[in-house]
Amino acid sequence: MVTRVEEALAWAESVDKLLQCKKGQMVFGEFLKTEYSEENILFWLACEQYKKVQSISEMRATANRIYSEFVQVDAPRQINIDCGTREDITESVSHPTRASFDRAQRLIYRLMAKDSYPRFLKSDIYRTLLKQSERR
Repeated sequence: MVTRVEEALAWAESVDKLLQCKKGQMVFGEFLKTEYSEENILFWLACEQYKKVQSISEMRATANRIYSEFVQVDAPRQINIDCGTREDITESVSHPTRASFDRAQRLIYRLMAKDSYPRFLKSDIYRTLLKQSERR
């Protein structure tokens, strides 16, 4: 994967800069895999896609997929959210709105920003990518 040094350096400015960039999302996702927390970025990205859904039927189908993959108890990629947030989503998934996952997405975003992101910036994955970018 070819990454410009400016692009990789910009990721260190903020978690937002990292998440706005497709390559940044991929590299951060690879890092999260090493920490067994890849579900966080996958959920965050699924929520971003969900917000773009136009039709009610597609919204319902997408909400159910996100719920079964990330939210329900014992989901294959269950995210770490409080039971109140989980209950709110469970109640709203049959009649989803564009904001159905907003609270959970904010919680996961904060978790990534405060916990995983600082470790990512110190990780071998990020440092190696910076060195490779600088050599180009």
